[in-house]
Amino acid sequence: MPIDWSEYEAAGIWDELVTDRGRPRSGATSLCRMLSRLSDDELAARKTAAEVAIRTMGITFTVYTGEGSGSIDREWPFDIIPRMVVKSEWDVIAKGLKQRVNALNRFIDDVYHEQRILDDRVVPRELIVKSKDFRPECMGVSPAHGVWSHVCGTDLVRDADGTVYVLEDNLRVPSGVSYMLENREVMKRVFPELFEDYRILPIDDYADQLLRTLRSLSPRKVKSPEVVVLTPGIYNSAYFEHAYLAQAMACELVEGSDLVVGKDDCVYMRTIEGLIRVDVIYRRIDDLFLDPELFRPDSMIGVPGLMRAWRAGNVALANAPGCGVADDKVIYTYVPEIIRYYTGEDPILPNVPSYRCVDKEARDYVIDNIDKMVVKPANESGGYGMLIGPKATKAEREKFARQILANPRNYMAQPMLILSSAPTLVNNHAEPRHLDLRPFILSGAATYVTTGGLTRVAMRKGSTVVNSSQGGGSKDTWVVDVE
Repeated sequence: MPIDWSEYEAAGIWDELVTDRGRPRSGATSLCRMLSRLSDDELAARKTAAEVAIRTMGITFTVYTGEGSGSIDREWPFDIIPRMVVKSEWDVIAKGLKQRVNALNRFIDDVYHEQRILDDRVVPRELIVKSKDFRPECMGVSPAHGVWSHVCGTDLVRDADGTVYVLEDNLRVPSGVSYMLENREVMKRVFPELFEDYRILPIDDYADQLLRTLRSLSPRKVKSPEVVVLTPGIYNSAYFEHAYLAQAMACELVEGSDLVVGKDDCVYMRTIEGLIRVDVIYRRIDDLFLDPELFRPDSMIGVPGLMRAWRAGNVALANAPGCGVADDKVIYTYVPEIIRYYTGEDPILPNVPSYRCVDKEARDYVIDNIDKMVVKPANESGGYGMLIGPKATKAEREKFARQILANPRNYMAQPMLILSSAPTLVNNHAEPRHLDLRPFILSGAATYVTTGGLTRVAMRKGSTVVNSSQGGGSKDTWVVDVE
């Protein structure tokens, strides 16, 4: 049967495409009408077309099995019903993202210089000193334009009442932008007619914007700085993205063994024609593996002397080492105060209400109400290491309570949000599935926000875990200009 929107129901949930009365939201009328006119066979054919496109384009992601067999590559899970945001709402979101990233970059720069915000006790000094991502080796370094996190992926969610919240900031080596770009290419193949009906704001300039941002960091003022993408190698879960972006920017994709630091503290790339000086490295390697001279001596994927070259100002690293000090879920709770401190403005985008387990009163409240909380460790990612209280067993909740008491600095908690949903194709009919959104913000000489982002979907009914490594999927995100 064709999709019948009168039967579509997202009870008690804000749906991104359909109102609680079963009517299309602003701008979604043509999309909903077209989907309702497609037969089962036509829907199945479009879904198959998407799967064939993904297979042909080689869009994969890597899952670590943890079972001794290493990792496996899987085809990218994709839903053909797009997520839609109207431009007027997106303009506010983009302004809020710029405000947030600007304040966070100023915070990081302050932490590694004067530490005014710590002296003024807006952020407790002990939280920084005890952060596993604070790098004393970065003290006194001044990256170009005062920017430390050049590529930021900020996760946004919408609650049941329609409020958009920032769930977390990903400031170190955020991934997912290649899938945002590939999702759009797949949709153009599957529903080309919809791109004639809608004014969908483009995203295909991202690679150009990224290259422009990276070039603006070059320590040498040359016409075409040498930019490279540094990858850990083919076994990394985001290798597809590393290769994709290097190709899109027409830059070299290199591993640590392809680079060498000379006696002049400059970085060079080995080529068949000899050494070529490198100006900017878009690094997709974690801090501690970057330079075995300074950090982990057992790192086989880093470049000996790289930090020395960076500290000397002879090469730019994006994102800069040490920026993870602000990519900490406990520091996240202070971002509204950080924004006010550096900008004098109230945050445009609110945080999810949060509890700092390092504070005794908050900690006691979290433990007493742990069955209603989502508890997150400070530095984990990918949905790992957290407790979803309402869905956890009594034993799991008790274990987490003990972990909080043993190391309160490492935990923060948030009430369980009812994430918004969007229609997702399940056996040729539409069912609501929870989702989030990760826009990407580029910061260099200028700031750029993608028009949309990576929408991640919890494909399992009732689940709120959207990560692809844990069964999540994805949708194309349309920012539409409606009159």
